[in-house]
Amino acid sequence: MSVLCTFPHAARPLLKWAGGKRQLLPAIRPYYPQSFDRYIEPFFGSGAVYFDMLATGRLDGRRAWLLDANPDLVGCYQTLRDRTDEVIEELARLERSHLAQGDAFYYEVRDLRFNPRRAAAPGAYSPDLAAMLIYLNRTGFNGLFRLNRRGAFNVPVGRYTNPTICDPAHLRQVAAALGDGRVRFEGGSFEVPLAAAGAGDFVYCDPPYAPLSTTASFANYTAAGFGPRDQERLFHLVVSAVERGASVVLSNSSAPEIVDMYDSIEARRAGLVLSLVPARRAINSRAASRGTVNEVLVTTRTALPDVRPTPAVAALRRARKSA
Repeated sequence: MSVLCTFPHAARPLLKWAGGKRQLLPAIRPYYPQSFDRYIEPFFGSGAVYFDMLATGRLDGRRAWLLDANPDLVGCYQTLRDRTDEVIEELARLERSHLAQGDAFYYEVRDLRFNPRRAAAPGAYSPDLAAMLIYLNRTGFNGLFRLNRRGAFNVPVGRYTNPTICDPAHLRQVAAALGDGRVRFEGGSFEVPLAAAGAGDFVYCDPPYAPLSTTASFANYTAAGFGPRDQERLFHLVVSAVERGASVVLSNSSAPEIVDMYDSIEARRAGLVLSLVPARRAINSRAASRGTVNEVLVTTRTALPDVRPTPAVAALRRARKSA
């Protein structure tokens, strides 16, 4: 029996990830198409939408193609998938040391173990390195994965009381969900699956968000980052995929350039509809800038027969015309 059927209610994301979509799932779920053959997610991250579809049975009997450009995330997931018991054993050791030593142990792992090992063998993940990434994710600030200009992981320790670091049952469930024969999980650029998407495919895109301000950008999930030209390339690939018959849902920030692209004549002609949904932002360098903001949700018109732009989008259009 497929794992997609075996673990429907136990599946949930492994990692906390900046921009993870767990809080937006109620807004995204209505746009899951009832009929499709293959699910494609080019920016996997925490995989919140994938695991939600898995848990609700929407992927039963269907194929999934999952990608991410972050080699650390991909290496961690693939190693957990392929060497599950070894990762659990290493993570249990880290948990015991963390309970005994606290914050000092976090910085020892980050600076003296994790970063040197990554630098010595880029992209070569072993069970102990995968366990270190999971440990740092569970104990670091807000579950961020952020690299400095030298390509070193530099997230400070978080403020947690007795965090759950090693949960063997959950780790095995995630490994099984990614190891199912219908699931293709790999590292790579978003361009590859989007260029191949067409009729029968459901694509969910959750790229690094365009910043709303100069202090709100956390797009350095890879050393190269994700800038305006990447957003434009993504837009054109999404439009082409929709024109070939793919169903698409995309989330992003409500930065002006994103709204302009996905509410353009080209986007609407392809059948894309832009809506604004409220979301809580927890990551910003200034506490005053945290809170509820509007995010963009772009869907194909065929996803639901009654899709309409939200009143907030209509108001935004009027404001821009009068400016």
